[in-house]
Amino acid sequence: LLPRLEREQALEVTAIHSVAGALPEDRPLLVRPPFVAPHHTATVAAVIGGGSGAIRPGAVSLAHRGVLFLDEAPEYPATVLDSLRQPLESGTVTVSRAMGSVTFPARFILILAANQCPCARPSGPADPCRCTPMARRRYLARLSGPLLDRVDIKITLHRSSRRELLADRRFIEPSRVVAERVLAARERAAKRFTGTPWRCNAEVSAQALHTDYRPASKAMSPLLRCLDSGELSARGLDRTLRVAWTLADLAGKSAPEVTETNAALGLWLGEAR
Repeated sequence: LLPRLEREQALEVTAIHSVAGALPEDRPLLVRPPFVAPHHTATVAAVIGGGSGAIRPGAVSLAHRGVLFLDEAPEYPATVLDSLRQPLESGTVTVSRAMGSVTFPARFILILAANQCPCARPSGPADPCRCTPMARRRYLARLSGPLLDRVDIKITLHRSSRRELLADRRFIEPSRVVAERVLAARERAAKRFTGTPWRCNAEVSAQALHTDYRPASKAMSPLLRCLDSGELSARGLDRTLRVAWTLADLAGKSAPEVTETNAALGLWLGEAR
């Protein structure tokens, strides 16, 4: 679904994979965004970078300009999950060893998948899961608040029936159609940022986001109400604004309206279905 990498981005990604010794022999230049999915037993060094000899990039850098997917996220060690907070903020990761420090780029899309309880057993009202409420809370609490504060979109998926799965087939869009829509949104954002160092909404500085690219007062009102009530953090405000701009780009609008800010707020709070 993600567009092909621009030439400078492709050179960045290729250089990282070359340093890590992960560059395929038949592809001297990587032009597609990478997809990296480390196992839940991966160490901090494997995810962030490091090594006993030469310092090598980890999974967060191998996923630069692409996707880092953590399946069964609560199963990862807390040290690994918390180590993601800094690269999510800065887009870089610095690995320090006795021989010195190395900074690698690490601007990636993080996708976390988690079951609601340790047993991961499909359950419903007629056949509930046997995990206790305490076990469920303890399991999901492995995803710390500071980490979830950096997750832009939180969605709860419920078990689908056979009838629902068959009915959904009529509304499925091919990946090619969705990819074209994503590319058009990226191009709209790139055109808006002409003359700036940014190419997409995720890269815009917080200062510019609240000055040059601040939506109209009416569109900001639902976000400010939640900010005043404490439902939305300052970091969450920045992230909902970026998502609102992305939704506006997908809809072909010149700026976010109340529809986009409300939708972005629901996605950040985890109230979307």
